[in-house]
Amino acid sequence: MLLTPRVKASRPKTQTLRIATALLAAATSATLLAASAPSPAKPLGIGDRLFPHLGNPGYDVNSYDIDLTYRGDNKKPLDAVTEIDARTTSALERINLDFAHGKVRSVDVNGESARFESTGEDLVVTPPRPLNQGEPMRITVRHTSDPAPAKDQEGGWLPTGDGLAMANQADAGHRVFPCNDHPADKAMFTFHVTAPNGLTAVANGVRVATARTGSTTTWSYQTLHPMATELAQVSIGRSSVVRRSGPNGLPVRDVVPTKDRKKLERWLKRTPGQIGWMEGKVGRYPFETYGVLIAQARTGFELETQTLSLFERELFTRPEFPEWYVDSIMVHELAHQWFGDSVSPNSWSDVWLNEGHATWYEALFAEEKAKKPLKKRMREAYRQSDGWRAAGGPPAAPKEPAPGQKISLFRPVVYDGSALVLYALRQEIGQRNFERLERDWVRTYRDGNATTADFVRLASSTAGRDLGGFFEDWLYAKKTPPMPGHPDWRKAPPAGK
Repeated sequence: MLLTPRVKASRPKTQTLRIATALLAAATSATLLAASAPSPAKPLGIGDRLFPHLGNPGYDVNSYDIDLTYRGDNKKPLDAVTEIDARTTSALERINLDFAHGKVRSVDVNGESARFESTGEDLVVTPPRPLNQGEPMRITVRHTSDPAPAKDQEGGWLPTGDGLAMANQADAGHRVFPCNDHPADKAMFTFHVTAPNGLTAVANGVRVATARTGSTTTWSYQTLHPMATELAQVSIGRSSVVRRSGPNGLPVRDVVPTKDRKKLERWLKRTPGQIGWMEGKVGRYPFETYGVLIAQARTGFELETQTLSLFERELFTRPEFPEWYVDSIMVHELAHQWFGDSVSPNSWSDVWLNEGHATWYEALFAEEKAKKPLKKRMREAYRQSDGWRAAGGPPAAPKEPAPGQKISLFRPVVYDGSALVLYALRQEIGQRNFERLERDWVRTYRDGNATTADFVRLASSTAGRDLGGFFEDWLYAKKTPPMPGHPDWRKAPPAGK
């Protein structure tokens, strides 16, 4: 994700926003075991340091099938049915799902009616009988999905000028549909979206069916690769879907307001070349399709929803944004398809792996295509790095987001401050080893989850020596270490001195 600048400038400065982290906590399973006297239902989480109540222990989701009915008013709740196919990883007498900001009408587990109650931001389901470890389960929830803003909450449905889109990062997928809302539990997705004729519905993946019935049309989409809940995307509006071919025949589809179709073509036609450039750096594009979704909305950010990145319309229409800058932001979100979407964080503390890499390729593209020196940008990042660490924590141990401001997690230290780590690594191990590491990383962990420790191990293997000490200093220290190869680089003095 990338924050959109709000001040006029001839050379706008970027911030970005995104997330990645590593964890797997399981100490809560005992509270889920069948017991003769069940304890009161309570919210659970998998122990993420930054989002402790996100995700749920005791099961692994294989797939979601989400049916949404939109009646043409983006202020009123949608009718919805979410079907979750999963397998238990421990014995369960209750199943916790993340879900808030919608009304639950009924829940079935394996075809039988189940009791349910809401507590915190969890939907707690009690099946007719306890479930054994390793048992398959199908949970069907009939509910509403409310696009109205939630008090003290960010993300979920995003009302646009002509309909709706989704912006679920980092912890808002469960404000749209019941789920295990943590990137550590990726799954396949199917969407069925019913909307009035005259509107177009688009979602992640590829379209598999379209059916018109009277005054409505139902659009169905499937992902061909697993996806984290925070990357889900559904767009409904008066949109045009613009199709073209990318490298190796890759289907490229962009979704834009119909009234802006011609105006935006100058930007849309650049995507195949940008994909080709990224493939030249890190290898084949990892998914079944790609494109940009341009929304009539003021979000304050751009977002790498899987196969269909979300952008604010004004990024492409404000005259003060230089062409090279807009191009590089498009590449930032494209790079996330490899770094963050295909290779997803195992915990949110690893956000630097997402945003650092996306920022790196954003800056590298600007250097190669617009002669904006990467070294100059990294030297300025080095100068500011200690201040960024003081404000937001070191790259791999970011400070918690401010209460009620989840996107405040996306501070400069996870963008340029983390790209600086990659620059230092390239200086340390050499460009050839660095480029090999990048390709091996996205190939080794494709369609899965990875941690900072995984990156350190792979980098050490690539370099042929232990880089543990190097990464300990660059990823976790309060102060920025000396830059390899640049003993003359200096840091800004502490604020107030």
